[in-house]
This record gives sequence, structure tokens and C-alpha cells, in this order.
Amino acid sequence: MSSITDQRDDRADSVVEVELTVQNEVYPFVGVSGQERCRVELANIVPRQEAQYAEFFNVLGAPPARVMRHADSYETVETRLLSEYDDGGLFEFIVSGDCPAYRLAELGSLPKTVEGVDGRGRIVAEIPLRYDPPAVTERFLEEYPDFELVAKRTRETHTPMVTPSTVQQPILDSLTERQRNILQTAFEMGYYEWPRDCTGQDVANEFGITSATFSEHIFAAERKILTFMFEHSTKSHPTRGK
Repeated sequence: MSSITDQRDDRADSVVEVELTVQNEVYPFVGVSGQERCRVELANIVPRQEAQYAEFFNVLGAPPARVMRHADSYETVETRLLSEYDDGGLFEFIVSGDCPAYRLAELGSLPKTVEGVDGRGRIVAEIPLRYDPPAVTERFLEEYPDFELVAKRTRETHTPMVTPSTVQQPILDSLTERQRNILQTAFEMGYYEWPRDCTGQDVANEFGITSATFSEHIFAAERKILTFMFEHSTKSHPTRGK
């Protein structure tokens, strides 16, 4: 028998998906894609210390050296090349200050797609109903008036940021035992949920280590996983002609 409780559970599992676009090159993922006429796709965002964010971007259709040059032109961005492809690479952007995707997450949404293509930026984010999607969207657009809301739709459920299926056995085998244990514990404690259920310090306490040591292990594990994922996934992406 259907009940009010069942209906509430269905509602709790529902999300509103919003799609936002922007063409302001002040944002590196937009500016780099415009300068190089390429595709810049966000793989993950990881908060760092002192209001910094590590943003892992897969870039297709541009020589890595030129991507580095354009990214380094932003005073608030520090760029590292993690893996090089025939016509692109996996990059880590250490961003200080403003980050629209991370701000969306702070407001209660889950950014699913963040990409720049030929100078046009696009963010698709899921907002659980409990966070009041209209209020979240309105607040974001007030803070980022250069973005435009182009679509919104209701979906039945949301997808977590990281699931076990995204971590394949070959890359797990490449991690040290310590990295695997810390990564698994962080996952189980909710470190990769959004919003997070725990902090890095909480996970560090489980192992009796400092937060700095936790960061060292988790950053190394994340880089190995992302490098593995995009070294393999890029083979299925056709490179873009210039």
C-alpha cells in the first residue's frame, strides 16, 4: 500500500537538474577552451587548505604546453600536467579564490558536468529537493550574474560523486596498501559525499595520523586514479582537428 511516508521517500530521492552556461573567459575552463578552441572537462574538485581547490581537468584538442601557458596566465591558478595524450592531457588546476562549481556545491548541489568548449562554459548540477532548488539557483545567479540558466528538469534520484564502479581493479593494484586503506575508509565515512559527511581530519583521526599526512596519501591516490581513468577514457574520444 502506498503511504505518505513512501511519497516523502520518493521526494527525498528526487533532484532538480539545472543547466547553466557562461562565456566569460575570467573562468579558466572557459578561457582556455576559447583560446585553444578545445574541450576542457572537469573530472573532480577537491578542496585544499587556505581557500584553495584542486580541479582536475581533462583537456582534448590542444597541445599540453599551450594549455599550460594559457592556464598559467591566470594569477589565481597553479597548473600541473599529470598525464599527456596525443592531443591533450589531464591537468590539475590549483585554484585560489572564486570557483563557481564549488560554490554550487557549497549551496547544496552536486555539479555533474563542468566543461568549456570553444569558449562557451557549461555546468550541469543536481540539487536535492531538500535544499530548495529554486532558492539555490537564485542565490547562485545573484552571485554569478554572468551565468545564464538555460534548462531545469526533475530527476528521480542523484548519483554520488564517486562510486565503487568508477575505481577499477588495475588502478587499485597500483596504490600502496596505505593509500588503499585510507581511500576506502574516506569513502566509507562519507568524505566523497556532497556535502561531505566527514572532514579529512576525521579520517586522519581513524588512523592516528595528522591531517597533513592524510592529505599526502589521499592526494597521491586521487591523482593515480584520475590519471588511470583519463589515460584510458581519452582513447575512446576522437581528437578534434585544428
